[in-house]
Amino acid sequence: MIVDVYTITGQKSGQIELPDAIFNADPHEHAMYMDVRQYLTHQRQGTHKTKPRAEVSGGGKKPWKQKGRGTARAGSSRSPVWVGGGNVHGPQPHKYSLGLPKKLKRLARKSALSLRTRENNIIVVEDFAFDAPKTKNMVSALKSLGIYGEKTLQLLPTDNVPVYRSSSNIEKLTTMVANHVSTYDILSNKKLLIHKSAVEKLVQTFGS
Repeated sequence: MIVDVYTITGQKSGQIELPDAIFNADPHEHAMYMDVRQYLTHQRQGTHKTKPRAEVSGGGKKPWKQKGRGTARAGSSRSPVWVGGGNVHGPQPHKYSLGLPKKLKRLARKSALSLRTRENNIIVVEDFAFDAPKTKNMVSALKSLGIYGEKTLQLLPTDNVPVYRSSSNIEKLTTMVANHVSTYDILSNKKLLIHKSAVEKLVQTFGS
């Protein structure tokens, strides 16, 4: 698949061939669903917890004698049936994990990239850098490319600190290195702004 390459000022500078195996595959909806589900599952900390009766302080003394009061027997004021007592079968800390085969994860990311390509939501731009971090430079570039205000994912070939910092303050713009991108990142953003060298990075990551 041939797409246009733009400069930072929004002018066409040439064309680039995007491998069909990565950018023009048949989107596999279930693979994307499973990969997004795994991503969101792994965001859960699993630190939720309630105290069972053994962990609630107090309650060591028998509230009243066993017989003679005409009331129910009670051995501890921290019984689950008492106010302030322990919790029965409450949540305990545990890990949330969901394993997926590598081939399925790769298929999901290829499907997500292909989906954005079919929607004409992929923009390839010539590699650029800034002398120093400046938000207005990045805003100017996005306006020139006609995607300012759109929810956009910018993919860099390497850690480019000036570009990253110039982008960090812009609402609806996420920036990351191309080989770290997940299916969730692609699908949660409408536009993909890919630096030209980052295309190579994607090809190396997913295979031609």
